[in-house]
Amino acid sequence: MTLNPQYDTLAKTFVQQFYGIFDDPARRATLATFYNEERSMMTFEGEQFFGCSKIIQKIQSLTFQKIAHSITAVDAQPMFDGGILISVLGQLKMMIHLTVSIKYLF
Repeated sequence: MTLNPQYDTLAKTFVQQFYGIFDDPARRATLATFYNEERSMMTFEGEQFFGCSKIIQKIQSLTFQKIAHSITAVDAQPMFDGGILISVLGQLKMMIHLTVSIKYLF
């Protein structure tokens, strides 16, 4: 039962790197480095995706190209196995005038 003492720093670094890549269409496919083929899962608008290849396929199928995440809060919770639960709140700006509130959980 080991808690990671650097959980907050790691969570904030992860979020910064993840969304920096996600917001750049030329680099978006490299998000695959954040996922595992056997253990990664994602639910998007009620649809579930299992494994790195399925998750990246879904991300690449999204119709927007130019987006920008504006992160307002990152909360991290250390887990007993050394993992970290990360909650992200913010806004997603798509196109010129469309901004939506977001919440992600990693």
